[in-house]
Amino acid sequence: MNRYLLVLVCAVLTFSAHISFASNPKKEAAQWKYDIECAGTGSEGTFLVKIWTYSNKAVIPNEEAKKNAVHGVLFRGFAANGVGCVSQRPLIKDASVQHEKADYFNTFFGKESPYLKYASISSSVPEVIKVSKKEYKVGYVVSVSKDLLRKDLEVAGIVKSLSAGF
Repeated sequence: MNRYLLVLVCAVLTFSAHISFASNPKKEAAQWKYDIECAGTGSEGTFLVKIWTYSNKAVIPNEEAKKNAVHGVLFRGFAANGVGCVSQRPLIKDASVQHEKADYFNTFFGKESPYLKYASISSSVPEVIKVSKKEYKVGYVVSVSKDLLRKDLEVAGIVKSLSAGF
């Protein structure tokens, strides 16, 4: 009887551990489902980007577009598209920093939403494209304050100062 109980407990623990580890990568991948492109030239110290967020709804919150815009400027960068834009590398060139400094970025993109001070919506009405039967591509033009973002990342020790190499 004890042997069956031990096997049952081991099976439940193994199954629950498998479920918890398997669900996290899917959740993280779904969180950052967007495309970023240049939307023109922004004012001094800003990037003007178009964020295409993939969603099962035709309407997304402005905060999600802002979050994706800041994330895109930090980790993806964007290509030139011929609208007076030049391609921009991500502010954080090493992709592993996102995982190494996970505590910082979980707080940064978390409930307190400190990322909101770096982004503002430039287009009040989003573009909506139906991609498939249950998926939409929702586009907002967002202005991201790259200089302020970089300065705060330098203070936090996430990126090196531009003058540190000299």
